[in-house]
Amino acid sequence: MYLIMSQWMLYLSRGIDGAAALLIGMAAFEAALRASGLLIHRRLSTESKEEVRLSLGLWLSLALEFEIAADIVRTAITPGWEEIGKLAAIMVLRTVLNYFLQTELSRAALRDHGAPPAVSTQKI
Repeated sequence: MYLIMSQWMLYLSRGIDGAAALLIGMAAFEAALRASGLLIHRRLSTESKEEVRLSLGLWLSLALEFEIAADIVRTAITPGWEEIGKLAAIMVLRTVLNYFLQTELSRAALRDHGAPPAVSTQKI
């Protein structure tokens, strides 16, 4: 039974990793298209570029959350102290990265729209 559960958890973690990679790929593709559109239409204002950057940042933040979830599932398979230590280090790094990303997004949203991202009407 443990072997079946371990295999299922491994597949689940790989699926979550795949979802994160898909999010990152789609976000990067969307940002590249939007940035190309800005170049083609000669709308090179700081606000236009910032909007593309903020949108990409929001998607990357979501993908980081998926990656943390995949790490948690992987650690549930083999919960030894070494794996728990690795998970803790990975989670700290990803959480710090996500914190600074969210801080930057909040500052930009306040500066541009006068509201934090949760209240902002900006589309992703």
